[in-house]
Amino acid sequence: MKNVKYLLLLLLAFLVIPFTVLAEGEEASREVKVYVFRGDGCPHCADAEEWFASIEDEYGDKFEVVDYETWYNEENAALMNQVAAARGEEPGGVPYIIIGNKSWFGFTDSYADEMLEEIKSLYETEVTERYDIMKLVAEGNTTGPGVEEKKSGNDVLSLIIILVVVSACAGGIYVARKNVK
Repeated sequence: MKNVKYLLLLLLAFLVIPFTVLAEGEEASREVKVYVFRGDGCPHCADAEEWFASIEDEYGDKFEVVDYETWYNEENAALMNQVAAARGEEPGGVPYIIIGNKSWFGFTDSYADEMLEEIKSLYETEVTERYDIMKLVAEGNTTGPGVEEKKSGNDVLSLIIILVVVSACAGGIYVARKNVK
């Protein structure tokens, strides 16, 4: 009977710890990623940068600009081409701004409201449900924006942990019953 108590405590630990860790990591990255591919000296890029800075006070807790200079950095230029190809788009110049599943080439004031609405909408969406092109590119998924994302490593890890715990419980029950007889 004593072994069963220890087994139940172990089961509880296996079930609680992984989900606690996942929840903490999710909370830390709540901000919406705004990917900006730009060129040093580009006036439209400077306008976009100025606009994002202008909304920082009111909406800065909702988004994070991830900046890639492409005119003087060949790796960033190649990444921009890879991202555009994964989205099924032709790189049409800079700035190339990606927020969630939407993208803009260039920058004008007419884009501002649409980009802000996309940031606010995505912020209200669960982090795990957001479309993130950089995750897809990093995973080697070069499908277009309409295709569902691959399952995350956290989903697979959780499933493995659950299977191990269930197997351990079944083994524990078997041993406990065998000892009682």
